Amino acid sequence: MISLSNVLKFYKIKGSAKIILDHVSLDFRAGTSYAILGINGAGKSTTMRLLAGTELPNSGRITRSARVSWPLGFAAGLHPAMTGRENVQFVARIYGQNPKAAVAFVEDFAEVGAYIDEPYRTYSSGMAQRLAFGLSMAIDFECYLIDEVTAVGDARFQARCNEEFAKRRARSDVIMISHSMETVREYCSRAIVLAHGVIHEFSNVDDAIELYKKLNM
Repeated sequence: MISLSNVLKFYKIKGSAKIILDHVSLDFRAGTSYAILGINGAGKSTTMRLLAGTELPNSGRITRSARVSWPLGFAAGLHPAMTGRENVQFVARIYGQNPKAAVAFVEDFAEVGAYIDEPYRTYSSGMAQRLAFGLSMAIDFECYLIDEVTAVGDARFQARCNEEFAKRRARSDVIMISHSMETVREYCSRAIVLAHGVIHEFSNVDDAIELYKKLNM
């Protein structure tokens, strides 16, 4: 599904290198859902962006053999000057979806009303999140990336998000970051722990959680 081959990722900070992935090779297999665990600052969100392709490694290669989502709820790729409708149509075309069907779904799901035809920059943070989440659900992905976002808005809208996402989970894989170990156990069958640029992979989620807790001590 997603394969990392000798991937190096680092940032230059005050003259030194902050290593996120130190020549890592790893396969995220189709038919399996993964959790990404690590202490704050370990590089979990950077790793997620690498998997999505929204950020590139310094060296090495990342290949995808499945349709992979952007991180769920991630709205930075939407153009602020385009309307909500135009953004949805544009993304739908990129992924080969029917633009009219995508707009109809997002209009109903995101509940932004007439703002669907207003520039995206005029949206409140809540409206922007709802539109981005609705757009994520309007595209058929084989793997969904989740960075601490499984639902947005009030309790009623969160319940709707969870219901809609449950339909996607029934036929798609998940790679997720979460600080809720209950959520990790519910969503994932395997886990990786990121520490000091090294990835430790576990077939037993509880073993990964045990290492994660030790790193947080």
